[in-house]
Amino acid sequence: MLEIGMPAPDFTLADKNGNAVSLQDFRGKKVVLYFYPKDNTPGCTRQACAFAGAYREFQNRNVEVIGISKDSIASHAKFAEKYDLPFILLADPELTAIQAYGVWQEKKLYGKVSMGVVRTTFLIDEEGRIEKVMPKVKPDTNAAEILAALA
Repeated sequence: MLEIGMPAPDFTLADKNGNAVSLQDFRGKKVVLYFYPKDNTPGCTRQACAFAGAYREFQNRNVEVIGISKDSIASHAKFAEKYDLPFILLADPELTAIQAYGVWQEKKLYGKVSMGVVRTTFLIDEEGRIEKVMPKVKPDTNAAEILAALA
């Protein structure tokens, strides 16, 4: 697992419009990088809507918000449109960033074991180093917790 002070692994992934976005594009500003399991599921929708509701506050603090899941570009486009999400959503179907950040893990649900994305948020500083790691975050409070950490 990545730890505070480590360089954040760089990546280049496609956004909801198919444009390539790299983590290094955001040097000089803080980045909230949150990994979530799946578009249009209840928890992921609540988490995305909480970040959308707080997005202006993040922008006022010069902080970019980026959500990553293994969903497709088309899925992200529909998800962002349906919930009016103003921040960046990146598609990672090959699990490039998901594995680099160590969030592809064994999960248990009703006794069934499978591999999947564990909801995790990273705060990355202006120099591209990990400032905060929040594993297994709660969808409803994640955005507020990050804003409190920025205060």
